[in-house]
Amino acid sequence: MSDLYIGLMSGTSLDGVDGVLVDFSQGRIQVQAHQHAPFDLNLRSELLALNQSGPNELHRSAMAANALTRVYAQVVNGLLTHCQLSPKLVRAIGAHGQTVRHQPGLHDGTGYSLQIQNPSLLAELCGIAVVADWRNRDVAAGGQGAPLVPAFHQAVFGQAGQHLAVLNIGGIANLSVLSGEGDALGFDCGPGNVLMDLWCQRHTGKAYDDAGRWAASGQVQPGLLARWLQEPFFALPPPKSTGRDLFHATWLDRHLAQVGVLASQDVQASLCALTAHSIAQAVSRYASNSSKLMVCGGGVFNQSLMGLLQQRLPQLPVVSTSEYGLPPLQVEAAAFAWLARQTCLGLPGNLPKATGAKGARVLGGIYPA
Repeated sequence: MSDLYIGLMSGTSLDGVDGVLVDFSQGRIQVQAHQHAPFDLNLRSELLALNQSGPNELHRSAMAANALTRVYAQVVNGLLTHCQLSPKLVRAIGAHGQTVRHQPGLHDGTGYSLQIQNPSLLAELCGIAVVADWRNRDVAAGGQGAPLVPAFHQAVFGQAGQHLAVLNIGGIANLSVLSGEGDALGFDCGPGNVLMDLWCQRHTGKAYDDAGRWAASGQVQPGLLARWLQEPFFALPPPKSTGRDLFHATWLDRHLAQVGVLASQDVQASLCALTAHSIAQAVSRYASNSSKLMVCGGGVFNQSLMGLLQQRLPQLPVVSTSEYGLPPLQVEAAAFAWLARQTCLGLPGNLPKATGAKGARVLGGIYPA
């Protein structure tokens, strides 16, 4: 039976879809191809709007799910064409979907995590089985449903006898701490790019701060940074997870209203410092004996952020995961290819130590080709 899987990821940054075709047949992960498809402005705006309550949102979310799924199918077909593969040779697609609400443990003691997509449509369009709905089984077992990547990080980057840390900086930053003994801890640190992107879009019209140049032109405001760092989430112990449900425009504007008028580039510099400081704080508390901090996700290309991280963690080399054979924009998509394989083989995909679930669980539901 084929050991080829496709992983699809569209994250909190809302910059588009990353897809990878992965071969597991040699006993290790081998990425055969990578495709990226950006979101058009209308889809991005609708996905962002669906993070908040609004009129006719059930219908709108269903239509957005269909539109997102067609972008997923475009990426899948691009991967198959690039590798000249028949869909029949791919065992399954692991499709994350787009998170629009993440509220584990809330409201009724169970809560939920909602990723919109249409896996039935994706299976129909691609002729490949789809694995989806990753987080809610973990939530049902008392977990946060996030982060799910630590198990993958352990499988791919873990090395016997070596303590390593893997940091993903997407919209939200999450940290995996690999003990070197086959165990891993993982949790969300706080905002990654989400607030920086929001502020950049608002004041420059650009989707993100290219290489962190705009942040570098400003001055960090210590009082503002200290105010932000009083957010209770930062002091919570793991397991913990977060998203746009907490770190959003209203959160940012509420704090800014308390400090008076600031230059927009100074706010951007301070937001960059917030991401760096909250990550460094988490690393110092939970990964201080690591030999390296391996970074993936879009944040790795923000030179200002990477410089601040290295400055705040002077004893710890801060390096890209590309040095370990997996480019930073492929890691999360590859994780969902790996998770799809775990599900198809009937193996657990979560780490209870990372999510807080009662035990290991097989995640996701399978939608046959």
